[in-house]
Amino acid sequence: MHVQRVIKKVTIVAYKNRWRLRLPRGFTCGEQVYIYSGLEATAYNLRRVQSVALVIESDAESGCFDQTLQIYKDALSDLHTNQRRIRQKVKSLDLVELWDKYCDFKQSQLANTTFTKDFQNRYKNIINALPSKDLGSAIVIRDYLVANYSPKTTKRLLMQINACCVWGLKSGLITKNPFTDLGSDIKVKRWDTSKIDPFTAQERDAIISAFESDTLYKGYADFVKFLFFSGCRIGEAIALKWEHINADCTEITFRESYSHLYGRKSTKTDEFRRFPCNEQLKTLLLNRRTQEYNKNWLVFPSHTDHKEIKISGFTRIWRGYDNRGEFIPGIVTSLVEKGLVQRYRVPYNARHSFITMCLSKGIPVQTVASWVGNSPEVIYKHYAGITPNTKVPNL
Repeated sequence: MHVQRVIKKVTIVAYKNRWRLRLPRGFTCGEQVYIYSGLEATAYNLRRVQSVALVIESDAESGCFDQTLQIYKDALSDLHTNQRRIRQKVKSLDLVELWDKYCDFKQSQLANTTFTKDFQNRYKNIINALPSKDLGSAIVIRDYLVANYSPKTTKRLLMQINACCVWGLKSGLITKNPFTDLGSDIKVKRWDTSKIDPFTAQERDAIISAFESDTLYKGYADFVKFLFFSGCRIGEAIALKWEHINADCTEITFRESYSHLYGRKSTKTDEFRRFPCNEQLKTLLLNRRTQEYNKNWLVFPSHTDHKEIKISGFTRIWRGYDNRGEFIPGIVTSLVEKGLVQRYRVPYNARHSFITMCLSKGIPVQTVASWVGNSPEVIYKHYAGITPNTKVPNL
């Protein structure tokens, strides 16, 4: 069955699934003449062939019609050659090359730390290590990831590769996306609630007391108190400056976070939040602030070089470290050995302790969520207990 579309006097016809031009007999001295484009009969190619048809009609109207038809055949041939070159280019792209182009596109839309840490390091390193980078080897790639990485990492990377291919398809760099829904069958365990392992109030007080009485590390006692009494993320406490605290130390504005690897950046949610200080925290801050303080000074500098505290160094103090094959216990590990802390937990659990203690004292979930920079959904899902209250309690 022929599909026909008339444009003025030149007719474009689909013949054997290819577009061809049928010229009016008046152009060719009464003969029925066809010009074959060689292009597949698609809507996109129809628009391209129409451009040549318009040239033919224009030449005929102006008396410049080429009776040899060579000009028009060459024009159609150029269209076909360009399409073939595009297809060849598409076929030559592998996953590494497509990922690099995708990263160039995404860079301006991502935080610098996310782009560097995930897209240029973690994801890219895994992609570079794949046994095959051919887009046609999607199943091989999936099976390799399943065999060598956790379900969470595998699922997340397959989602990112799928997004990369969706973009490549829309950008005309590839002709199909072989990664569509490829990670949908990979099951990821739900949040491991054992990670939310708060300290009790007695354990918290034992840790604070141990820092206060330690000859070498008592300079970090206020930092530890602040983690327990504010529930902020460790990087947020490290980045805190006096300019982020109001004059009477009744309100803190968390705007930044800090890590030794990536430096200063916005908070995890890319939003600032205000935290109302209770008397406990207000007293701590006022006692730390000297009369000649500078607003650009850190609230909790390292007591060795007065720069930002390095999390890795602080963890050594908290947990301990290996010294020539001998483990030197840190402050919290020593408390575990003495039975004053039931089991070892990382410093981040100070945040969990604040949240659970606030909830146990009846602070509404929405309020706690706004204080610590989480969504109420996260608090509902992973923590417990809500009763109305609106003030930060003395913990």
